[in-house]
This record gives sequence, structure tokens and C-alpha cells, in this order.
Amino acid sequence: MTSPRIPAGGANEDFWRDYLTRGDSSERRWRGLMRRLPSGPRCKLCAAPFHGPVGSVMRIVGKFPSAMDPKVCNTCFSFMEKNRGGAEIVCSFVFADIRNSTTIAERLSPRDFRALVDRFYTAASDAIYANDGGIDKFVGDEIVAYFFPLMSGPDHARHAVDAALGILRATGHGTPEGPWVPVGVGVNSGSAWVGAVGDGAHVELTALGDNVNITARLASTAQGGEVLVTADAMRAAGLEMSGLEHRSLELKGREQTTDVVSVRVGPA
Repeated sequence: MTSPRIPAGGANEDFWRDYLTRGDSSERRWRGLMRRLPSGPRCKLCAAPFHGPVGSVMRIVGKFPSAMDPKVCNTCFSFMEKNRGGAEIVCSFVFADIRNSTTIAERLSPRDFRALVDRFYTAASDAIYANDGGIDKFVGDEIVAYFFPLMSGPDHARHAVDAALGILRATGHGTPEGPWVPVGVGVNSGSAWVGAVGDGAHVELTALGDNVNITARLASTAQGGEVLVTADAMRAAGLEMSGLEHRSLELKGREQTTDVVSVRVGPA
């Protein structure tokens, strides 16, 4: 497989929009083929498997986890590095963070607190990857994830909600024993700029814009064991909102209120 074909004059917004929502024609054929092969950790852009017999073949053609971003293969990372840019597309976001982390840190040694945060990162990452999302970044005790069509398909909002609930279950919410760490989650869908940014050899695929900021605010507002999902994301996910707690929130830095629903997980 070759890298996506770049239009004459270099990558532009129209190219990136088509690539991020569908991939170019060769990319779509490749991803369709790769998804039929044995599953496992994959490049989050081209879907090339990293492990197993197929992974060995992929390494021969240069598709192995990039040293700069192990979620993306070396070929796709090189493509982003050489053709930085992006486009405004409709996608979904999940922010999840540990509640009362300051109090928790006061009770633990620095080493034990670090182990707790690492355990949270692992549990949350597994839930995100299991629902075809990608991890944007880790920030302190928070994980930031995106779900856009190239990775997650047209049902990216549903994948985001499922990942958020998966994070709560993975951290013990809804169990008789209670959570091993309290987590609050925000989910939102809408337009954002998605693309490759960075300086020098450090390049990342990230999402920027007001809808990203809204999701961050929701995560900071959510109580432990709660997912705050915007009404827009619930509608995009095709989920029923009747019977759920509705709120109209005044989020920091925003003049308009944000309509959300509160979702929790029950006993398995």
C-alpha cells in the first residue's frame, strides 16, 4: 500500500476533509482488506495489524508502530509529518478524568498515585480502542479521545458514548464493590478542526475547536460515575433520551447554556 495520493500543489483542506471522513479510494480499499484480517492492535489510520503473522508481513513493508506515536504506523506518521494540515469535519469526543484527584493524591505516596493514574490510563485506553476511537492525549489525570469517520465510521457518536460507558465499567462503577477510582466523563459531537500539527519531528493528529472545549468542560462538571452527554451527541448516536436526567448547564466561558443528559452504568 502507498500513502494517500496528494493533490498537485500539496495537501489542502478538501483533500484532508475527504481523507478524514472516507480516506482516498486506495485507502478505503486497503482498510476494507485489513479489517478482514486477524484483529489486534492496529494503526488507527490505515488499520494495518501490528502483531501476529500479518503484523510480521506489515513490518516488511514498513508498517510498524511509529516511535513518535505508537498508535499510528510508521508510514501513516510519515504521511502526517510531510503533509501537515487538516479540515473541519463532524466528529465526536470523549474526555474522562479522575474526580477528587487532589484528595486522592494526598492519601497516597507519589509512586502509588502514579500507579493509580497509569492503571486508569490503561483501562480507559482499552475502552476507547475497543470502540474504534483514538487517543488524542493524556493530560495529568485526564484522557482525551476522538472518534471521527476515518477511524470510527459514520456511527462515531455511538462509539463515543459506548466508550464512555466502557470507561466507567472498567473502573468499577456500577459494581457492588464500587469504583477503584472515581471517574467523570464528558461526551460531545459536532464540528471541529482535525489534522496533523506539530513542530520538527513531533507531529500529532489532534482535534481543535469549541466542541472540543465543551467536552472538556463536561468532564470537569461530571460527578464520579457519571457521563454527561450533550443532547446533540445523543441524537447523533440515535439513543433514546426519555427516562434520563436532563440538565441545562452553564459551562465556564460560554454564554449559551448546554443541554445534556446524565448517564450512569448499573450492575452487570
